[in-house]
Amino acid sequence: MKNQRHGMSIGMERVGSTYFMTLRVVGKLTHEDYQIITPTIESALSGVDVPEIHALIDGRELEGWELRAAWDDFRLGAKHGKEFSKIAILGNRSWQEAAAKLGSWFISGDVRFFEDEDAAVKWLHE
Repeated sequence: MKNQRHGMSIGMERVGSTYFMTLRVVGKLTHEDYQIITPTIESALSGVDVPEIHALIDGRELEGWELRAAWDDFRLGAKHGKEFSKIAILGNRSWQEAAAKLGSWFISGDVRFFEDEDAAVKWLHE
């Protein structure tokens, strides 16, 4: 049986009053991944009193979600969507661009899709 890489890493830094979150997702995410990911993300966000979060989601190695994990992702976005003012989704597949457009319906901030990391980071810092 071959083990498949999957999961998410998270980073958070502050520049002035703006928080920058970096999420890197790999493989096909599972419900079990979200059982670990969700408390980590919520812990990172708990220290933000006045949310102005800019996020870079690196999905270049993302293969998708299991159905239950997609629901977990939707619930996480619905709970914390108002805390994000900009989300740059970095990807290399057309379905990721469509997912970014769909995600923008549930996030109060601006969501954009990028294939170039430098362009995504530049936009986040504008």
